[in-house]
Amino acid sequence: MGNYSKVGVSHDARTELHDKLSLTGAEISINNLPAGTGVPFIHSHKNNEEIYVVLSGKGKAIIDGETIGLEAGDWIRIAPAGKRQFFAADDEGISFACIQVKENSLECYTKEDAIIYN
Repeated sequence: MGNYSKVGVSHDARTELHDKLSLTGAEISINNLPAGTGVPFIHSHKNNEEIYVVLSGKGKAIIDGETIGLEAGDWIRIAPAGKRQFFAADDEGISFACIQVKENSLECYTKEDAIIYN
């Protein structure tokens, strides 16, 4: 298990994976909001952009005062300065993952960073 980490994720309100997976370049959280509830605060970041993916359910995000509807399969990227808050729909819960990384830190990706072994 030297080159990988694996954990299971429960259906808790929030599970942060930074420590559980020994992450060194990102923070990932899994979030579950029951129907009719929301994250109890508005927040932004100093340096980190956030990428959200809706895993199941539906709801909305309010970003800089704009309401964006969300449903399973949606992806959204929010710049560090964006003031954000998330809510489940009144009739359905929402589960989403949040990936937090330092804005403008990606130097290469996909095949530029790959080493192919044949």
